[in-house]
Amino acid sequence: MTKMTAALLAGALFAFPALSAELRIGLQDDADVLDPAQSRTFVGRIVYTAMCDKLVDVSPDLKIVPQLATEWKWSADGKELSMKLRDGVKFHDGTAMDAAAVVATIERNMTLPESRRKSELSSVAKVEAAGPLEVKFTLKAPDVTLLAQLSDRAGMIVSPKAAKELGANFGSKPVCAGPFKFVERVQQDRIVLEKFADYWDKDKVFVDKVTYLPIPDTTVRLANLQSGDLDMIERLAPTDVAAVKGASGFKVDSVVNIGYMALYANIANGPRADNPFGKDKRLRQAFSLAIDRDALNQIVYEGTAVGGNQPFPPNSPWYNKALPVPARDVEKAKALIKEAGFERVPIEMQIPNNPVAAQMMQIVQSMVAEAGFDVSLKSTEFATLLDEQTRGNYQLSRSDWSGRVDPDGNIHQFITCKGGINDTKYCNADVDKLLNEARASTEDAVRKQKYDAAAKILNDELPVIYLGHQSWIWAYKNSVTGFAASPDGMIRLVGVKKS
Repeated sequence: MTKMTAALLAGALFAFPALSAELRIGLQDDADVLDPAQSRTFVGRIVYTAMCDKLVDVSPDLKIVPQLATEWKWSADGKELSMKLRDGVKFHDGTAMDAAAVVATIERNMTLPESRRKSELSSVAKVEAAGPLEVKFTLKAPDVTLLAQLSDRAGMIVSPKAAKELGANFGSKPVCAGPFKFVERVQQDRIVLEKFADYWDKDKVFVDKVTYLPIPDTTVRLANLQSGDLDMIERLAPTDVAAVKGASGFKVDSVVNIGYMALYANIANGPRADNPFGKDKRLRQAFSLAIDRDALNQIVYEGTAVGGNQPFPPNSPWYNKALPVPARDVEKAKALIKEAGFERVPIEMQIPNNPVAAQMMQIVQSMVAEAGFDVSLKSTEFATLLDEQTRGNYQLSRSDWSGRVDPDGNIHQFITCKGGINDTKYCNADVDKLLNEARASTEDAVRKQKYDAAAKILNDELPVIYLGHQSWIWAYKNSVTGFAASPDGMIRLVGVKKS
């Protein structure tokens, strides 16, 4: 009996620290493939923030700061970017993170057939090791946006050994150099990471294990937090903010994001693009005019979101003020529909299967019906929705973008003819020219002129119908400390503690 009691006590002492240091985080969606080269989901980026360090990171005030690269400099002509790398960094498989690994990762991002990073790195002519811990990017033309691209998935450095062994299946067992390493994944259920003992900044990592759980229903996600099954949730519904703030034991943080909410019209992506809405911009213009964006965002987001009609929010320095958010005009919308030869226009809209998006799209459905659109809603899991967009199996699709620190990241890859996530397959040589020129200039005033000119064309042709800009809202237990809200929506776990 004494031996058994001792064994039980030993087991309890062993189990308790692991349990107390586990952080359980509720996500709105399930991530897609866990390969930085291939993925595109917002929640995937949240997981990467714990698992895959980047060459540079973004601070809460949206400045580019060191991560795997400690310093960098541009050549005078803007066509070379040199970076010095952090010494002593290891990947989760124990191999060294060095210049050769950076070169291998960037080349993989540029050449892997399944890579979605190609357009983000399209300005790179070559990348080479200038020393054991120094890399040099040589560009085809000046590209001021490259540094910002390297602060996201394009700059997440992966183990060349694992990438070579797994190829396109890297996402089944990803190996990076972040504070937490991959343990397991069960689709639609959980992603489990554990603290990496050899992380370069390990003294600031206070959590032993992180479990991400996809829970699309905002009510269920909050209930799991309140019951103690979760420690933290992202994208708390705005309608629940007051209740959570008024309850003891919880905190709420929020910040206006740098992304947008939008509808993507299938312009030329396969057979399903062959429909009036995809072929005639007048119908898209009518659809946009039938929406009251301010009312929409007040009703659904309790005033925490703002209406928008561009890839940048109205308070952004990149917003074209000459094209303000359009007021709702049902009569003008009806006139455009009639001019296009229709009285009623049937259209299928696919939407993500979360209650907030569903509520918003039901209101849009009702608004546009008054103008002459008969919208049927097709609800689907978010990763599936993105896959359907990629394959062109949609007419109109609601898909939000989390935003990037450089304006190029909110527009180029969605709109240019060969953009990596141009699911509409919209292609306009004038828009391509403007956006490529904006990338090449280091003068903000010149870039602003290019984005303004592109916005004028896009507001006329409307391959993407922007709806507005929401806030990121997190809720978490009082026992969680050290979390810093950031406009990019990421959950950075370095420095976070759970008592």
